[in-house]
Amino acid sequence: MLFGAPAIRNKAQLILAIRNMQKRCDCVIQALDADKVVSETHLRFAAEKAMAAFSQGRNIANDPGLEILRYASGERQINGALYMGLADSTERIALILTTFGKSCSLPNDSELSEIVEQDGNGCAFRLEAVKKTFCISPEEIDAVGEARIPDLVLERVALVDTYR
Repeated sequence: MLFGAPAIRNKAQLILAIRNMQKRCDCVIQALDADKVVSETHLRFAAEKAMAAFSQGRNIANDPGLEILRYASGERQINGALYMGLADSTERIALILTTFGKSCSLPNDSELSEIVEQDGNGCAFRLEAVKKTFCISPEEIDAVGEARIPDLVLERVALVDTYR
């Protein structure tokens, strides 16, 4: 997982560069708005859930990257999940790379620098963006405290399969 500024500011060009890299390396690369990612565990858990969905034939999206995005967003519907993806206003991206259980070569650091300018800040989510994305109510925060927001997000990722 990588975090940083998008190396390409135009969203359409960035997505095209990611798709080209995926084809070249035969791996899955998914970019998300880093402001809405609460931890590396959040992304890892979403990727694991997406891989399990594909292996068990219960995936909703045909694209593994979209399935990761769907789980990471805590949404059953792909349209709802897209809110967690890239937008023209995205300042930092979270990039997840996975072989998705197959033999392939992940891109090297030089190739990845064409997509993301790593800033060394890791996961640094924005509280208001996370609360809005995951519909975290003031009552939930009152009950568990702001420090537990990452747990609330992981709970939503886990519950995606129950909304069938």
